[in-house]
Amino acid sequence: MIALSIAELAEIVGGRLSDISPEQAARTSVTGSVEFDSRKITAGSLFLALPGARADGHDHAAAAVAAGAVAVLAARPVGVPAIVVDPAASDSRSGALEHDDAAGSGAAVLAALAKLAAAVAATLVARGLRIVGVTGSSGKTSTKDLLAAVLAPLGEVVAPPGSFNNELGHPWTVLRADENTDFLVLELSARHRGNIAALAAIAPPQVAVVLNVGTAHLGEFGSREAIAETKAELVQAVPKSGVVILNVDDSAVAAMAGKTAARVVRVSRAAPADVWAGPVALDELARPHFTLHAGVGASEVRLGVSGDHQVSNALCAAAVALECGATPQQVADALAGVGAISGHRMQVSTRADGVMVIDDAYNANPDSMRAALQALAWIARGEKPGAQPRRSWAVLGEMAELGEDAISEHDRIGRLAVRLDVSRLVVVGVGRSMGAMHHGAVMEGSWGAEATAVPDVDAAHALLRAELRPGDVVLVKASNSAGLTALADALISDDAGDR
Repeated sequence: MIALSIAELAEIVGGRLSDISPEQAARTSVTGSVEFDSRKITAGSLFLALPGARADGHDHAAAAVAAGAVAVLAARPVGVPAIVVDPAASDSRSGALEHDDAAGSGAAVLAALAKLAAAVAATLVARGLRIVGVTGSSGKTSTKDLLAAVLAPLGEVVAPPGSFNNELGHPWTVLRADENTDFLVLELSARHRGNIAALAAIAPPQVAVVLNVGTAHLGEFGSREAIAETKAELVQAVPKSGVVILNVDDSAVAAMAGKTAARVVRVSRAAPADVWAGPVALDELARPHFTLHAGVGASEVRLGVSGDHQVSNALCAAAVALECGATPQQVADALAGVGAISGHRMQVSTRADGVMVIDDAYNANPDSMRAALQALAWIARGEKPGAQPRRSWAVLGEMAELGEDAISEHDRIGRLAVRLDVSRLVVVGVGRSMGAMHHGAVMEGSWGAEATAVPDVDAAHALLRAELRPGDVVLVKASNSAGLTALADALISDDAGDR
């Protein structure tokens, strides 16, 4: 973050000083990072006192200051130098939580954080920072990682780790930028209408990317049309002088061209488009390679990430880099050099015993589930000349927040596993959705024992430890709430000699 005095911070967020004099606040500056985890505090940091499910950051304020924080952003005095914001004044507080003190405190601190991030972003944009925002129902995090890679040859890049894309992670990422940052890449997600507009207002993007409109969070939005309207909030935030990158292979995204005053760059897996891919082929790990076409230039691209669905993500990242001054060859070189960066997203690992684990356990929706299953099937078939088919396992958990479509969508995924000739399906979890996935697989064909339902991660791990054989390929995928990230970690660390 750019250096600001505690007094300047208090003025920006509309807070009052506590346990520090005005004179000392004017002399003392935040020169380090802004952190909400007291364990990550370093000298010169600002600590955010946020209430959580298990702990209240206010209780850790003194420890944060002892570790080097110069001040705390809090909703009440904490006995150490602090900027205190009033929960009653927060306009971010949900009406449903009006009488919840913890929720009110958290909303106040988050609202102050948003004000601080907006002020810092405005200052840095005036100094030449370029902000790139990306949204979509699936692929945001993978594309964010690709964007960071293709922009790196052009300057200093700040991008969020993992999926820091909400009302906390978004401003926190903005505040990682400083005077040396040339590009700030931001991932924007939504659970309700207006969420993306609110995030975009904190750091208005000069370049926006919309990947797709799917059915993630369908239970929250009610319809795909409502999801499209929410994703379009990003393109509406781009000024006339900016650029909007649209994946026109998705008709709902293509229609957003009429909702922005900015210049539109269209990307597609085929011509005609401004940026497009020649014939796509996959290698033995389902890593795509294709010809990148952009204007009069063309370059051969071999992606370092797995899955045919990564082609659209890569094209969107390429379009951004080209708009920012990269050559097609620079883009191709950068895309080839980047693998899976954010954890639990199409990370392919091969154990000492030859078992391959495809860890895509961080999140799931019907679109990303289909893409992951297709990658599993491709890898298991052994597309490398002379390779023998490998036994494949799909270890799947619940896709959350699908609303009334949950039963039908889980049923479809179970049936798809059969159609793709996956050797074994392990359905992890209980409830109607997981029952529907198991039932769909059984009803699709004469599977019987090929589809197994287990109640939890421990049971799934025990089954796999007992039955995996060298050379098997295992996909682990679910929404994060299902907890299958722990299963993926356990499988990767398992050693054949321990069984």
